[in-house]
Parts: sequence; structure tokens; C-alpha cells
Amino acid sequence: MSNAVSALQGALYKGYCTVEEAGLVGMITLRGDLSSDAIAKAVKAATGAEMPGQGKMTEGKKGRAGWMSPDELLLIVDHAAAPKVVEAASKSLADEHSLIVNVSDARAVFRVKGAACREVIAKLSPADTAVMQPGMLRRTRVAQIPAAFYLEDDQTAVLVCFRSVAQYAFDLLADAARGGGEVGV
Repeated sequence: MSNAVSALQGALYKGYCTVEEAGLVGMITLRGDLSSDAIAKAVKAATGAEMPGQGKMTEGKKGRAGWMSPDELLLIVDHAAAPKVVEAASKSLADEHSLIVNVSDARAVFRVKGAACREVIAKLSPADTAVMQPGMLRRTRVAQIPAAFYLEDDQTAVLVCFRSVAQYAFDLLADAARGGGEVGV
């Protein structure tokens, strides 16, 4: 069996904000009736987090849960734990209309660190990053690619996109974070 590697193997760019590939991150798509008690219990068991409301990201001891659409969550867990999380959630939701899929190796994750992290994302996305606060999640576009982002804290934005466009996303973020390109928003 081959060893798992992240899309860009730790790519790093330092500009007025730092852009770094986050490495291997466990990500699980969970689809179903988000008002279901069984799904809420499965999310809590998987991440330790409460069910997120619309446009929200909740954090628990074992991971995060993000609202992606009216019937879809993104669970973020340790990469090595993702297969077992899928197995446990599938068992607990066997009687529930749901879909649980490990999408870890189909995604790339980037962190934009610095006081102007919102500005870097705003250069590439139509999302209103000025209103973004930690605990909020936005599914949007970054230039020509679908992506989602959230704030870990006031100086760290996390962007998730498809692995197949990881280099493109990294190059966009690095260019937007290039020194001398500050907008001062």
C-alpha cells in the first residue's frame, strides 16, 4: 500500500500573509436530514462538535463540523482516523437516510495566516470576508474553482478545494498575498 501524501506536500509562500498547504486532513461528507437526532449524535461522536447552523463551523475535541448546504455537512477530523469515523457513522446511521463518504484524498486544504487573511481571500472571492468571524463557514468560488473557507481565528483563514486544482489554488493565494499588493481593507 502506498503512503498518503498531500497534494502539494507542504507548499509554503511568505508574503504579507503566509500561505501554506495544511498537509493531510481528514474530511468526510455527511448528507442527510440535518434536523435528525441520529445525525446530530453521529456528528458529536465523530468530532465532539455540536451540529452547526447554516453557514457555521463548530469545533469539538476530535474535529470540526461545517454546514455546507441544507442537507450536507463537512466533518474535519484527523486524516488517519477518517476511515474509522466513516465506518462508525455508517453503522450508527444504518437506519437513517444518509450518505457518509471519506473525501480526504480528494481535497486540498490551505491556511492563509496574517492580519490581512480576509483581504487575501477577498481578492479572489465574491464572499464578503469583512463580515466573516471565527465560527462562520462560506462555500463560494475562488477565481474559477469551487471552494469553501472558514476562519480558525482572526488571523487564520482555512480554504478547502478539490485536490485536482491544488496547484492553481496555491498559486492564486500566493499571488494575492504577494508583498506590495496590500489593499488595506
